[in-house]
Amino acid sequence: MPALHLSSNVVSNSPDGLPSVLPEREMASYHTPYPEPRLLADIGATYARFCLEQVSGRFDYVTVLPCADYAGFIAVMQAYLDSLPGTTRPRHAAVAIANPIEGDWVRMTNRDWAFSIEEAQRALGLATLLVVNNFTALAMSLPKVGAEGREQVGGGEPQANGVIGLLGPGTGLGVSGLVPTGDRWTTLATEGGHVSFSPADERELKVLSYAWRKMPHVSAERLVSGPGLEIIYQALTEGEAGVTGELGTADIVQRAIQKLCPWCMQAVDCFCNMLGTMASNLALTLGATGGIYIGGGIVPRLGGTFLGSGFRERFEAKGRFSGYVARIPTYVLTAENSVFHGVSSLLADHVPAHEGGNPLMERVRQARNTLSPAERRVADFVLENPRTVLNDAIAVIAQMAEVSQPTVIRFCRSLGFQGLADFKLKLASGLTGHIPVQRTQVRRQDATPDLCAKVLDNTISAIVQFRESLNVDAVDRAIGVLRDAKRVEFYAMGNSSVVAIDAQHKLFRFRIPSVAHTDASMQTLSAELLGPQDVAVFISSSGQPPELVRAAGIAQERGAAVICITSSKSPLARKASICIPVDHGEDSSTFISMISRILHLLVVDMVSVGVAVRREPGASMPRLGTGGAAEAGGRAAPGVLISHVE
Repeated sequence: MPALHLSSNVVSNSPDGLPSVLPEREMASYHTPYPEPRLLADIGATYARFCLEQVSGRFDYVTVLPCADYAGFIAVMQAYLDSLPGTTRPRHAAVAIANPIEGDWVRMTNRDWAFSIEEAQRALGLATLLVVNNFTALAMSLPKVGAEGREQVGGGEPQANGVIGLLGPGTGLGVSGLVPTGDRWTTLATEGGHVSFSPADERELKVLSYAWRKMPHVSAERLVSGPGLEIIYQALTEGEAGVTGELGTADIVQRAIQKLCPWCMQAVDCFCNMLGTMASNLALTLGATGGIYIGGGIVPRLGGTFLGSGFRERFEAKGRFSGYVARIPTYVLTAENSVFHGVSSLLADHVPAHEGGNPLMERVRQARNTLSPAERRVADFVLENPRTVLNDAIAVIAQMAEVSQPTVIRFCRSLGFQGLADFKLKLASGLTGHIPVQRTQVRRQDATPDLCAKVLDNTISAIVQFRESLNVDAVDRAIGVLRDAKRVEFYAMGNSSVVAIDAQHKLFRFRIPSVAHTDASMQTLSAELLGPQDVAVFISSSGQPPELVRAAGIAQERGAAVICITSSKSPLARKASICIPVDHGEDSSTFISMISRILHLLVVDMVSVGVAVRREPGASMPRLGTGGAAEAGGRAAPGVLISHVE
């Protein structure tokens, strides 16, 4: 076995630098002894770094192992475990790895290692194995980085409980954010490094023009990174006599620091300015009043060269918002083993040390004997297939567990969750280190399982986000107006026509005469017949079609109440007496707005059920089936005409 570079040194960073930013729960648990030691690891393409955390925030037995000496992930992990004293065997482990983590199977990009997280957990004898992306872990380390672990560039003061931004130029350009949510921090899983690069002066325009000749799309990562620094050097020296040919990133940085090459100095200066623009863009996008941190492998190596660059000047060059960004501090991360702090925080959230706290899987195990026999079958399926559950629909989970779909919901509620979506969010947070409320683009090359998972994930995420942003007051007012209306017309066209037909069927089941108008030529004529006791309901993804906007204006002029289910900033929304905003962005130029249609259907369900249960006291109440649709019954309401929007 290769020699282990074992050290019993203690590495610890106290959080005195950000006392107002750390939540009280984290402050209380910092430097708290754990009942059992915890294994923390940072595995890159070249080296794997390990430590043992026996007291929160204190890292013992720090070890660095060369990855090339081991056959794979399990082998290098086992080597470190074998080196520990027999009394310090950890049961819980958290590993940061330089790779996207999207499921149980992990295949490293820059090393030929591939492994199953669940198989590795069993092979290593661990009760918990949390594997996260290394940039997610770095983001989670920021609240615990004190003044000694960072160097401020320029002025500004962090705002208490403000959002924090993180940039990491290295082999690529990592971009993340840290959002305070209650008593904890939530990382943003982003691909912000792939936004389009935007030049800010003629020198950068020259670099962009050079890069355009080599690639059709130039993202920020193409230039604000290690490989990007090489492109900058090549662009600036193109056609210049007596210039050294192609140089690697390390050589460019070294020659710039030692002031041996004016072209290298100019390339590094250009790189720092570009990074300043990217950092201020991130600060404005996130509202990062808690500060912007710069990590990665390049900037810390620049030292004083970076501090004397135009980074901060470019950061504050934001025109009307210069004063805003000038108040935001920028820092270079200098702390060693920052990732250890990050994976420690993520593991602490997944396996809390405070009384009553247990990892979710342990919580399921302990609750199993208190569940009904049917709910136990759900628990067993979850325990055996935790990562599969993240992508499985409720129907699939019910089928695999051999139970009914309501049983799956009862299982989630028995554990204290609102439902399956709430359970999946907590499960995903524990397994991946961040809450995956994000949209994943479906690509032509996707295999069928990936395509299905992406469609389901996108829909689930959109519904969860919509639940949080739903204007309940607007829904309530719409129900009241519709309940008292003499006549109702729903207007829609294009993709939204299907929603109009669905609404028509619902009203028929309530014994309300209804019709759907989806022909643009008929909508203006219909609107002209409305009166003060009538209601016109418009549904549109974009809220832009001029036919709908014109019909809404006519309905308003006739004195009818106008309800719009559409984008909150659209022309149609401005015509509304009541607007139920549905703000979900989809590229409708590329594909049909499927998610927006689903959200519109949900709004129609909410309003329809609301009208059904709030009928006049003297009227028979429609009977609600288990699916949420109202079954026929009760006294017929006044006539209703329905039309819908794109």
